[in-house]
Amino acid sequence: MNNNSPTQSVRLERSEGSDKSVRPDNSVRPDTAVRPKNSVRPERSEGSDLARPSNPSLRSGRTVTDTTPGDASHVALHEASHEASLDASRRTTLAIGLLIAAIVFTAFGIAVGSEGFSFTQLRTDLAADDAALILGQIRAPRTVGALLVGALLGLAGAISQGLFRNPLADPYLLGSAAGASLGVVLVLAAGTASGIMISLANVQWMARIGLVSAAFLGALIGVSLTLLLARGAQHTLRLLLAGVVVGVVLNAITELLATSSADVLRGKQAFMLGSTGFLGWPSVAVLAAGLGFALPLARMLSRTLDALTLGEDSAATLGLPLAKIRATLVLVLAACTGLAVSQAGLVAFVGLAAPHLVRRFAPSTHGYVLMMSAAMGGVLLLGADVLARGVIAPQELPVGVVTAILGGGYLLWLLHRRKFS
Repeated sequence: MNNNSPTQSVRLERSEGSDKSVRPDNSVRPDTAVRPKNSVRPERSEGSDLARPSNPSLRSGRTVTDTTPGDASHVALHEASHEASLDASRRTTLAIGLLIAAIVFTAFGIAVGSEGFSFTQLRTDLAADDAALILGQIRAPRTVGALLVGALLGLAGAISQGLFRNPLADPYLLGSAAGASLGVVLVLAAGTASGIMISLANVQWMARIGLVSAAFLGALIGVSLTLLLARGAQHTLRLLLAGVVVGVVLNAITELLATSSADVLRGKQAFMLGSTGFLGWPSVAVLAAGLGFALPLARMLSRTLDALTLGEDSAATLGLPLAKIRATLVLVLAACTGLAVSQAGLVAFVGLAAPHLVRRFAPSTHGYVLMMSAAMGGVLLLGADVLARGVIAPQELPVGVVTAILGGGYLLWLLHRRKFS
């Protein structure tokens, strides 16, 4: 019997013919490396069902071998289709919302009278003998005219921002506002020089006879001077600078003429603040004809504005006659601005804010932006006109003051939000 204890002796496992060396039980195999406790485990093979993909985007149940180029393209197409359907839904929602707002504001525009927002007074007016005169000849054309003036300004603002590729461009950028103001002041100064006492009745008479034509022609002359100074519409930057120069010079002449008489200064101030009080059915007919001509033409040329977003050189490589189309767009811009200014005066911020709101809620190509900017401008000016008539009734606020407050407040809010975002 072997008296050696197993804990004290080394057990040898060697058989005859075996070439294995003697190895103690607690020895380390020569082909096995010693791994510390804090060492990193080797990665599992991709074929293992416990393998975890290293790409975080594939940890939702898909393995690495599940992703193929075909699947990636399918996912991209699905996401693009989802975005397209979402944009279409936003565009439809915006169009329906603007239609509802236009109907509501139109009802309020007809209802607002000398007592402000009062449906009781509206029932009284409907039952009165002069209901056809008050509602049909005063409130209704003023309401519809405000909608059309705002539409023209919104369309002109969208054209201006797309043409100059500048979100701060407005319809008055090419000297149209300065030319219209000069035309009005010239008519008022001529009336004062001829001994005509300027009062509200005379202003109304001249608005129908002379002021409208003078403002429209002045706006066209201002834009023509800008095109002449810029030597056409080939270069956007030159056109922009020429508009600024023409506006400064014409405004200086206007101020010089306005200081010659207190009556002229009063009339000029009323024109600068804007008003829809002189709009009648003849004015509505002129505004509707102008919008019916300008809107389809701008819609037809909207592809050029889409091409200009890529840059002048990229748009030229598409074979587009940029000079002719740009000149046509400038003429449409001048016609829209001249019509709006001649009928309602200088209404601020509508042409600037309307395209901003459309692109914010439903960004799209210029074809849609032009149409919805016209609708947005009409709704904005109509809402401002309702507020101007009803806030301090029986008196009225100048509608240009209301639009300036609302538009300026919106731009300040937008700048504040972008600053802190």
